[in-house]
Amino acid sequence: MDLEVEPVSQHDKHVTPVLITEAAPSYDDQQAARKRKYVLMMGMRFPCLVLAGVFYHTWWLALAFLVLSVPLPWIAVLIANDRPPRKREEVNRYQRQPTAIESREHRVIDG
Repeated sequence: MDLEVEPVSQHDKHVTPVLITEAAPSYDDQQAARKRKYVLMMGMRFPCLVLAGVFYHTWWLALAFLVLSVPLPWIAVLIANDRPPRKREEVNRYQRQPTAIESREHRVIDG
């Protein structure tokens, strides 16, 4: 009896494993993502100020860029300090079956 063995290709070795759990990302990954968001939002502030200077002849456009750049640090800090919400988990609680009083007749003794 001759069994044929199929060789493993290079493609099969580097396949990303399938995630079978619903584990939350680690705290380090969460913090790194929050840092990236903070840097991106604070990086948007400088171009807004530069564009306000470039468009100083069009006062309403320069004002719009200035108004946009003012709350960016506040929003960046709020987003950077916000953790992702915890996932809602169903709690498995024991619920016993309700008991009913028996409906049969009982013998009553008068005394």
